[in-house]
This record gives sequence, C-alpha cells and structure tokens, in this order.
Amino acid sequence: MYKVLFMSIMMVITANAQLRVPALSPSSKTIQTVGLTEIEIEYSRPSKRDRTIFGEDGIIPYGELWRTGANAATKITFSDDLLISETPIKKGSYAILTKPGKNSWDLYVYSYESQNWSTYVDRTPIASFTIDRIKSNQVVETFLMYIDQITLNSAQLIFTWDTTKIVLPLKFMTHEKTMAAIYKTLSGPSTFDYFQAALYLHEAQEDLEKALTYIQKATKNENALFFQVYREALILADLDRKTEAILAAKRSLALSKKAKNKDFIRLNEKNIKEWSK
Repeated sequence: MYKVLFMSIMMVITANAQLRVPALSPSSKTIQTVGLTEIEIEYSRPSKRDRTIFGEDGIIPYGELWRTGANAATKITFSDDLLISETPIKKGSYAILTKPGKNSWDLYVYSYESQNWSTYVDRTPIASFTIDRIKSNQVVETFLMYIDQITLNSAQLIFTWDTTKIVLPLKFMTHEKTMAAIYKTLSGPSTFDYFQAALYLHEAQEDLEKALTYIQKATKNENALFFQVYREALILADLDRKTEAILAAKRSLALSKKAKNKDFIRLNEKNIKEWSK
C-alpha cells in the first residue's frame, strides 16, 4: 500500500515538473556576421507592460547597475578582435552591465564567467564607456539588442527599450584579415599543404610519384620537420628507391634526435636497418 502511495506521489511530482508556462522575459539569441566576424548576443527580453521603465519612478532607477536584460547576465561573443568606441577588445565572450542615466548611460564590459549577473557587480570591468542617451519618438515594448548599420568594417550595437536608445560603435579588422588571407592564398600552397597532400596520396597508395613530388616540396628547405622527412623516406622506399630512402631516413633520424622524439628515433633506426639489408 505504501509503495503504491509513494509511486502515486512521484507520478504527481513528475507531472508537475513537466509543466511549461510562458516566460515573462523570454530568452533570445541573435547571431550577426559583420565582415569576417561573427557576433552572438544572448539575453532575456523584459517587456514594458504599461510600466515606467527608466527614472526615479521607474523599475530601473537612474544611476543603478542593471543586468541589461532580465534573468541571467547578458552575454555577447565576438569571434575576432575588435574596437568598441576605439577601445581594443579581444575576441571572446563578455558580460555587459549598464547604469542608465537621464542623459547618458555608463556601460561596463566584463570577461564572461557566469550567468549570475551579481557576480560582476564588485569586479573591475575590462572596459567601460559613457554613451549619450537618444530619446526616441517610438515606444519599444520589449527590450531589444541588435546589430545595425553594418558595413564591411563596422557596425553599431544598439540597445533600445521604451523611448530610450543607446548606440555603441563597433569596428573590425576585416580589411587586414582579408588581405592576409589573399596574400597567403596567392603566394601558393604552404609546406604543410604539400605534406598533407603527400600524406593522403601515400596512405591511399595512389600516384606515389606525385606524392614524392609533393613531399619533397615540403622537405627541400632546411626547416623541414622530422615527421615530414620520415614520410619522404617511406614514399621513396615504396617506390623501391632504397638508397635515397636510407638517406632521407638518416636525415629524419637526426631531426628526431634534435626534437627528442623517441618514437621517430626508433622508427627511423628500424627502417635504416631494414632497408640496408
């Protein structure tokens, strides 16, 4: 009897735990690409609901720290370094707290560590900004953060609620990153690209002559790595060019000893002994 009663209670608790109700401040995730940088904003969106929002009689008094949303700390993530109001900010995730004022807002940026916004209150922000408040003629019912005025190198991070609008300028290193990629691509494959191509062809046992051509483009310079030269030796051996394979293995052995890589030292010594028979 008690067992049946216990099971009945557990079924009631489980059923209640599955109840879903709409959130008063629903969570939101916005992802926006600017140039080559991806920006992700995660926050909760409270609504006005006929309330006074900012000011002495508002739910967010002037001069008091605000989580800039509802529920958890507002989180913004940048995939690349950028400038916020000319202040350098490294790529990564950040929490944003604000202190609304009548004529301007103070905005504070912290390295993101927790959803609990109160953990940031006594910490020193990595950057802070004072931004003029823009009074809007349009009433925004639900708090909104978004990226606008997008160009290849810049954008605006905008906060708006009720009749208040705050605009934060963002700048990105799109041109520098693009030109670096262009120069790298137009300069041709890297030695690692050649190594990867040779590795594939050799493992697939397809067109070993081409695999040798590729690997020797990677190993011809004095900065070749021990595992690259080791692969050259294997390809030469599979092409039945044992004398050249032994020379490559000896070079790889010397590089392996310099790198103190015991595994490749053993492999090269074994191959040299085997190929010398």
